[in-house]
Amino acid sequence: MIIKICGIQNESTLICCEKNNVNFFGMIFYQKSPRNISIENASFLQKISNDLNINGVGVFVDENINKLEKIIKEINLKFIQLHGSEDESYIKKIKRNDVKIIKSISISNKDDLSEINKYQSVDYFLFDYKPLKGELPGGNAKSFDWNLLGNLDTDKPWFLSGGINTNNIEKIINDLDPPGIDLSSGVEKELGIKDNRIINNFIGKLKDA
Repeated sequence: MIIKICGIQNESTLICCEKNNVNFFGMIFYQKSPRNISIENASFLQKISNDLNINGVGVFVDENINKLEKIIKEINLKFIQLHGSEDESYIKKIKRNDVKIIKSISISNKDDLSEINKYQSVDYFLFDYKPLKGELPGGNAKSFDWNLLGNLDTDKPWFLSGGINTNNIEKIINDLDPPGIDLSSGVEKELGIKDNRIINNFIGKLKDA
């Protein structure tokens, strides 16, 4: 299973993730998020990860393409997660920078799954809770009806996201067994603050599931 932990902001958490064989760490470039990261800090973490067995992912929400491409080059990002209303044309332009794309799809009902047909160029999908007006695009600690993914028809790898934590990971594995999981608030001691002990506990439960 592919594991991604989003909203990483310091070296200690990054090292903890890598020691737990987490595949991806997300760095959020969205000012409204409590997990927003600076270019300087992201560059620091990305450089550290070059010597580790973990990949950095830049997470963006409807970012200006020129600005996004500048950040990709400045930090040397290889993976980009698009968590807004970006379309196929936008994605094709971004992929010219030799990056792989994770595209989030917000889910509240089965009709939302048809959104995947709009994105032929992405490398991964990420299925997340559809936020209500005033909520953040992600990291709300809320989940959708995961049973909706039972009829999912895609040959692309995908992540389950939204409200995943130590209390439900066993049920997720038993009922759905997704190719990948993405979590953020589920390994935090308070909003935006990751806790290494919770990460260790979560991965332990995941291995036992």
